Amino acid sequence: MRLQPDTKCRGGSTATSIPRRDDMEIFRFAHDGEARIGVTTDDGRRQLLPVRSLADLLHLSLTDMRSVVEAGGDAIADSALTRLLPPIDGHTEVWASGVTYQRSSDARQEESVVADVYARVYDAVRPELFFKAAAWRVVGATEPIGVRPDSEINVPEPELALVINSAGETAGYTICNDVSSRSIEGENPLYLPQAKVYTGSCALGPTIRPTWEIPDPYALPIIVRVRRDGVTVWEGETSTAHLHRRFDDIVEHLYRNYTFPDGVMLSTGTGLVPDMAFTLQPGDVVDVAIDGIGTLVNDVRPATDQHFGWLTPDPVRSDRP
Repeated sequence: MRLQPDTKCRGGSTATSIPRRDDMEIFRFAHDGEARIGVTTDDGRRQLLPVRSLADLLHLSLTDMRSVVEAGGDAIADSALTRLLPPIDGHTEVWASGVTYQRSSDARQEESVVADVYARVYDAVRPELFFKAAAWRVVGATEPIGVRPDSEINVPEPELALVINSAGETAGYTICNDVSSRSIEGENPLYLPQAKVYTGSCALGPTIRPTWEIPDPYALPIIVRVRRDGVTVWEGETSTAHLHRRFDDIVEHLYRNYTFPDGVMLSTGTGLVPDMAFTLQPGDVVDVAIDGIGTLVNDVRPATDQHFGWLTPDPVRSDRP
């Protein structure tokens, strides 16, 4: 799977409509001043789900969630599908696992002044896990991602994200761009929260593909492309087949001695990291595509209030440009 120059990516950085697709997917959208939850059926019909939030779905067991999703609900008129929202809400959190691919281990050792910590965690029994974002801070497929002005090297990190219910069952998959500051984390691993957690650093979307729709999550090609003034300046391709860890093991460690009443999104690490000479710049456009899941497209802005003042707990993001 490769992104060609004329590839039509689902969820553009400025478009607001929800594209039609014939695979089952769960989506969150704004209509009449409210955030609503819908499903696209396998035959392309759009239906409103009888839940108030995605968090409500993640309160259910996987069996019950599947029953609700497959039963569907009232038809959604095309005129109502005007603005896609990030596929996360309520008190659902985003967490991430790091150094799960060999390329990630190599890149972290390259950038860090204490490289051995990354080599050791790659082969350790316990995975690296860290908090990434609260639901309201996540940006979606129609919104920009942020880069820190106080960082010399900022990069996209394209990742498959697990959508996990309150019981620890993986209920679906989406795409995460775990935008990061390589220079800040490289200076000292204890700076990881500042390198990973800041305004606009977490993008999810465009939708959620249910677990039962994805036969083998360990065989999904992942590609990324960064465009600058219409020209590709960096691209890469990998596959979840190259993961060093199993998803169930990472989930078990995350849920060990911790609870997620509204479920959690767990980003599973990246196998695509640019050379140290590359950094994102404001105005760049980042495309992340995962086969069978979709394409997440975001443009890049400085992570300042001037560009992200609209990013508030308002569930429908009324102030979004």
